[in-house]
Amino acid sequence: MATFLYKLGKLAFRRRHFVALIWVALLTLAGVGAASAPTAASSSFSIPGTEAQKAFDLLEKRAPEASADGASARVVFKAPDGEKVTDKANKAEIVKTVGALKSGSDQVARADDPFKAKTVSKDGSTAYASVSYKVTSMELTDDDRDALEKTTDKARESGLTVEVGGDALQAMPETGSTEIIGIAVAAVVLVITFGSLIAAGLPLLTALIGVGIGVSSITALADALDLGTTTSTLAMMIGLAVGIDYALFIVSRYRGELADGRDREEAAGRAVGTAGSAVVFAGLTVVIALVGLAVVNIPMLTKMGFAAAGTVVIAVLIALTLIPALLGYAGKRVMPTGEKSRLFGGGRKKAAEGAGGTSGEPKPNMGTRWARFVVRRPVAVLLVGIVGLGAAAIPVSQLELGLPDDGAQPTSTTQRKAYDLVSEGFGPGFNGPLMVVGDLKGADDPKAAAQRIQKKISGLDDVLTVAKPMLTKAGDTAIISVVPSSKPSGVETEDLVHSIRDTGAQLKSDTGADIMVTGTTAMNIDVSQKLNDALLPYLALVVGLAFLLLIVVFRSILVPLKAALGFLLSVLAALGAVVAVFQWGWLGSLFGVEQTGPIMSMMPIFMVGVVFGLAMDYEVFLVTRMREAYVHGERPGQAVITGFRHGARVVSAAAVIMIAVFAGFIGSSEQMVKMIGFGLAIAVFFDAFVVRMALVPAVLALLGKRAWWLPKWLDRALPNVDVEGEGLRTEAGRGPDVDRELVRV
Repeated sequence: MATFLYKLGKLAFRRRHFVALIWVALLTLAGVGAASAPTAASSSFSIPGTEAQKAFDLLEKRAPEASADGASARVVFKAPDGEKVTDKANKAEIVKTVGALKSGSDQVARADDPFKAKTVSKDGSTAYASVSYKVTSMELTDDDRDALEKTTDKARESGLTVEVGGDALQAMPETGSTEIIGIAVAAVVLVITFGSLIAAGLPLLTALIGVGIGVSSITALADALDLGTTTSTLAMMIGLAVGIDYALFIVSRYRGELADGRDREEAAGRAVGTAGSAVVFAGLTVVIALVGLAVVNIPMLTKMGFAAAGTVVIAVLIALTLIPALLGYAGKRVMPTGEKSRLFGGGRKKAAEGAGGTSGEPKPNMGTRWARFVVRRPVAVLLVGIVGLGAAAIPVSQLELGLPDDGAQPTSTTQRKAYDLVSEGFGPGFNGPLMVVGDLKGADDPKAAAQRIQKKISGLDDVLTVAKPMLTKAGDTAIISVVPSSKPSGVETEDLVHSIRDTGAQLKSDTGADIMVTGTTAMNIDVSQKLNDALLPYLALVVGLAFLLLIVVFRSILVPLKAALGFLLSVLAALGAVVAVFQWGWLGSLFGVEQTGPIMSMMPIFMVGVVFGLAMDYEVFLVTRMREAYVHGERPGQAVITGFRHGARVVSAAAVIMIAVFAGFIGSSEQMVKMIGFGLAIAVFFDAFVVRMALVPAVLALLGKRAWWLPKWLDRALPNVDVEGEGLRTEAGRGPDVDRELVRV
């Protein structure tokens, strides 16, 4: 592979006009496609195989007018102090508002008058109107949400307190400002790393081109492939991070080859042949992790994974072709390692060297000094690292998973205010009523069966109220609303859902009716369960495939095993930090956490998928340099130091960039986005700076030559991908490789 990529890099360098034209054409084509594509409706959210989804599907078939899985809004009215909502003026205003809600949008299926629906609190201070939509919350347009907000704003003018809960106002949070923060930090880090604006600008430029092509392609295909607005979010975040990293690896190696005295075309070829090999395999691990999300069998998550994987593939191709082409355009403005432009003091350094500089060995950098310390004290470093990560992982033992409801929203939002008003006036369970659907086709007496179901559920623990059964026109399906005593995200409510489902077998034998529990609360419980069940198979698939891939890359058993174990340790530590901050509330005010609660059920599997792929980037790039030095004759301990001398600075810069991109999302007002940003940022920090920078060299120093052991039969069976570039010595033998003059910097 190294030889093929070496030739590809030289070809791209020589034919830079053609290569640049191809990528500009692709960007233009994707942009035109995105601009001319029809506006895609938001992708529908479905969870195949869950009971809640089966109930929704049954109602869609037998009672489509009910819009059971449609968006909902709960408009809560609270009378001024000393008044009641039943007072004449207040009642008239509420009835008028309900009428305006019905006519405000074509998507409104119904809006219930609280006085007819009897949704008025016992003390008469609070009432709420339930609004149901024909489409899901993800399919509502901005106009639909604006109509809801304008109607409630007008009602407030009468003196009533009016707040809106439910998922109708739920919209994807804006992320533009966070991406700008990430790019700004990346620019600063790149300038510090390279000491040159041109060299720093190349990774940023190519990353933006790659993300532009990827996101534009997603937008162009959104309508045809039913891709929602959420699909491009992960693709943009991952594409930006890996795009900068991969380009950083290539440019850094190119400058190192220039420092070794090679001409620019040869340096470009060698950079792509060596660092490019690491980029290819690092990209493959990310793709495996993202595509593996299909194991969860949640269509929206699968589409997000495939879209992000496509963007990663584009980032790899750009690093292998466009980067060497742009290096050709840059010419001498991209300088060898150690040299800086005049703007960053390069001229002064050269003058000093000319006056009295020496031509001895360059001064060891921080990476070299750290690696020497670790090689001398591997046991101490290993113990400190493992104990530290182990301590951070302790909170995982108290991990509680769930999906956030309006109770997790910031206290300043209307959703949270509506949630609190309903809890105070009616009870916390009214914020998440359950919908029990009875399939009465097998019942001899459907009406009696529905009443029997109602009576049975009324006798269960944690049930506050059970509404009278509503039968469809055909009389073959019953809908029963059940209000729990506990809040929607409470453990008691989850137990109640399971209790209702457990009674299903007995009710079927007694009445012949099948019952299913659905609604937003039940759907959240089912999603959490599905994600929990998929975590171990997903982890086994992703880590297993990546383990096999890394065996091919490193031609070793112990190095991939160490990589996988180190990753698991960093993810557990990161999850522990998430639990401590978002569930326990430690340092919560520092990160803007207003309400503690269960950790989002998607968090573990999301972190495994994203962080594993990104963590392997650092593993592959750092350890391939060690492997390369070892294959070229260095002792194991010295190979570790050599790998750090060349790779530590670049890996550190890449990790800081990645952390900056993810940490920017901590500032979001959405608790879920804040949690994802914090979790990914802290996971990258643990993995890059503790596992890869400390534990990896310590383990390799302890193992010595045993680290690179591979059974002979397996060595013969594995393909030789030559990541360390051994084949380039033969290729370079045709050129002035041996007698080249070293450039001292």
